[in-house]
Amino acid sequence: MPQITVDYSASLDGAFDRRGFALALHPVVVETVGTRLEACKTRTRRVEDAVIGDGEAADDAIIHVGIAMLAGRGEEVKARLTQAVVALVGDFLKPGPAVHISAEVRDLDSSYRTG
Repeated sequence: MPQITVDYSASLDGAFDRRGFALALHPVVVETVGTRLEACKTRTRRVEDAVIGDGEAADDAIIHVGIAMLAGRGEEVKARLTQAVVALVGDFLKPGPAVHISAEVRDLDSSYRTG
Protein backbone atom coordinates (compact mmCIF):
# COMPACT_ATOMS: atom_id res chain seq x y z
CA MET A 1 0.00 0.00 0.00
CA PRO A 2 -0.41 2.52 -1.64
CA GLN A 3 -1.24 0.83 -4.91
CA ILE A 4 -0.78 3.35 -7.73
CA THR A 5 -1.97 2.81 -11.29
CA VAL A 6 -1.16 5.18 -14.14
CA ASP A 7 -3.18 4.79 -17.34
CA TYR A 8 -1.73 6.75 -20.28
CA SER A 9 -2.53 7.10 -23.97
CA ALA A 10 -0.32 5.15 -26.36
CA SER A 11 0.37 8.40 -28.21
CA LEU A 12 2.40 9.53 -25.19
CA ASP A 13 5.09 6.86 -25.68
CA GLY A 14 8.34 8.80 -25.59
CA ALA A 15 6.58 11.95 -24.35
CA PHE A 16 5.72 10.84 -20.81
CA ASP A 17 8.54 9.82 -18.48
CA ARG A 18 6.65 7.15 -16.56
CA ARG A 19 9.54 5.95 -14.40
CA GLY A 20 10.61 9.50 -13.56
CA PHE A 21 7.03 10.34 -12.62
CA ALA A 22 6.72 7.30 -10.34
CA LEU A 23 10.04 8.05 -8.63
CA ALA A 24 8.97 11.66 -8.02
CA LEU A 25 5.45 10.68 -6.97
CA HIS A 26 6.42 8.23 -4.22
CA PRO A 27 8.00 10.87 -1.91
CA VAL A 28 4.95 13.11 -2.45
CA VAL A 29 2.68 10.26 -1.35
CA VAL A 30 4.89 9.54 1.67
CA GLU A 31 4.88 13.18 2.76
CA THR A 32 1.17 13.71 2.19
CA VAL A 33 -0.31 10.55 3.70
CA GLY A 34 2.40 9.39 6.09
CA THR A 35 3.37 6.05 4.62
CA ARG A 36 6.75 4.44 3.97
CA LEU A 37 8.58 4.91 0.65
CA GLU A 38 9.03 1.17 0.16
CA ALA A 39 5.26 0.71 0.51
CA CYS A 40 4.56 2.73 -2.66
CA LYS A 41 3.98 0.56 -5.71
CA THR A 42 3.31 2.07 -9.13
CA ARG A 43 2.39 0.31 -12.34
CA THR A 44 1.71 1.95 -15.68
CA ARG A 45 -0.73 0.76 -18.29
CA ARG A 46 -0.65 1.87 -21.91
CA VAL A 47 -4.13 2.62 -23.24
CA GLU A 48 -4.43 1.92 -26.95
CA ASP A 49 -7.71 3.71 -27.52
CA ALA A 50 -9.26 6.71 -25.80
CA VAL A 51 -12.00 9.04 -26.98
CA ILE A 52 -12.43 12.45 -25.43
CA GLY A 53 -15.66 14.38 -25.86
CA ASP A 54 -16.92 14.30 -29.43
CA GLY A 55 -13.69 12.70 -30.68
CA GLU A 56 -12.86 15.64 -32.92
CA ALA A 57 -9.38 16.15 -31.46
CA ALA A 58 -7.97 12.77 -32.46
CA ASP A 59 -4.52 13.60 -31.08
CA ASP A 60 -5.74 14.39 -27.55
CA ALA A 61 -4.27 12.11 -24.92
CA ILE A 62 -5.12 11.10 -21.36
CA ILE A 63 -3.25 10.32 -18.18
CA HIS A 64 -5.23 9.07 -15.21
CA VAL A 65 -3.54 8.30 -11.90
CA GLY A 66 -5.41 6.14 -9.41
CA ILE A 67 -4.10 5.78 -5.87
CA ALA A 68 -5.64 3.18 -3.59
CA MET A 69 -4.72 3.25 0.11
CA LEU A 70 -5.79 1.64 3.33
CA ALA A 71 -8.77 3.44 4.85
CA GLY A 72 -8.26 6.12 7.46
CA ARG A 73 -7.16 9.21 5.55
CA GLY A 74 -9.55 12.13 5.61
CA GLU A 75 -11.04 13.78 2.54
CA GLU A 76 -8.77 16.82 2.96
CA VAL A 77 -5.65 14.64 2.79
CA LYS A 78 -6.98 12.78 -0.25
CA ALA A 79 -7.81 16.07 -2.01
CA ARG A 80 -4.36 17.49 -1.25
CA LEU A 81 -2.72 14.36 -2.68
CA THR A 82 -4.91 14.43 -5.78
CA GLN A 83 -3.98 18.06 -6.46
CA ALA A 84 -0.29 17.32 -6.00
CA VAL A 85 -0.47 14.36 -8.38
CA VAL A 86 -2.19 16.35 -11.15
CA ALA A 87 0.40 19.14 -10.81
CA LEU A 88 3.31 16.68 -10.85
CA VAL A 89 2.31 14.91 -14.06
CA GLY A 90 3.07 17.99 -16.16
CA ASP A 91 6.69 17.95 -15.01
CA PHE A 92 7.16 14.63 -16.81
CA LEU A 93 5.51 15.47 -20.14
CA LYS A 94 7.28 16.77 -23.22
CA PRO A 95 5.47 19.56 -25.11
CA GLY A 96 2.94 18.21 -27.57
CA PRO A 97 -0.78 17.74 -28.08
CA ALA A 98 -3.27 18.39 -25.31
CA VAL A 99 -3.18 15.91 -22.45
CA HIS A 100 -6.20 15.50 -20.18
CA ILE A 101 -4.84 14.74 -16.71
CA SER A 102 -6.91 13.35 -13.86
CA ALA A 103 -6.30 11.64 -10.55
CA GLU A 104 -8.30 9.84 -7.89
CA VAL A 105 -7.45 8.73 -4.38
CA ARG A 106 -9.65 6.03 -2.88
CA ASP A 107 -9.71 3.54 -0.03
CA LEU A 108 -8.73 -0.05 -0.65
CA ASP A 109 -11.40 -2.65 -0.01
CA SER A 110 -11.26 -4.32 3.40
CA SER A 111 -10.30 -7.58 1.65
CA TYR A 112 -6.90 -6.16 0.62
CA ARG A 113 -3.96 -8.30 1.73
CA THR A 114 -0.25 -8.45 0.97
CA GLY A 115 2.07 -11.40 1.04
